[in-house]
Amino acid sequence: MRLLAATRSAGKQREIRRVLEAAGHEVIFPDRAGVPETQEEDRLELSDSFETNARTKAEYFSRKTWLPTIADDSGLEVLVLGGAPGARSKRWAGATGSPSEIDAANNAELLRRLAGAAAERRRARYRCVLVLIRRPGAVPEIFQGVCEGSILETPRGTGGFGYDPLFLSLELGKSFGEATPEEKDSVSHRGRALQALIAKLG
Repeated sequence: MRLLAATRSAGKQREIRRVLEAAGHEVIFPDRAGVPETQEEDRLELSDSFETNARTKAEYFSRKTWLPTIADDSGLEVLVLGGAPGARSKRWAGATGSPSEIDAANNAELLRRLAGAAAERRRARYRCVLVLIRRPGAVPEIFQGVCEGSILETPRGTGGFGYDPLFLSLELGKSFGEATPEEKDSVSHRGRALQALIAKLG
């Protein structure tokens, strides 16, 4: 099946392409679909709800392209911080600049908030909500994935993106920054949501 993945994040694009193409699906992204980036897209992720943000993005790009469209919203939830940064994960520190500069600012803010916290207070999880809209106006189909872990005191590894060097996967016993792409895909929140999507698509 040919799907439009409604993201301009290079990190997300790599993960989505790996998982979907391995399952025999073709995936394209907004640039290849001829959808130029506009300021209107900045208003697609204003909710504190992963599902609302993902659905808004999927509906927007579905109308633009008339292709079956998937969109995810995902983020880190730290229990002692009341689930923050949550749906604000990408914009948490309010930084601007390149993706790597924004990631660095967000990671610094996370370490600042958890400075001195004991191990039992550093529990966290990554959550992903993925929405599929097969055509404009269709009922959204929703898939979710969660992975459990904790926040390290210092980054480990240079792989992944976002908070990955600080997220110690409970299942892998290593940070997502240290994990290979295949290891991360096998347990990650996005990998699990994509596998649920693949199962539904058959």
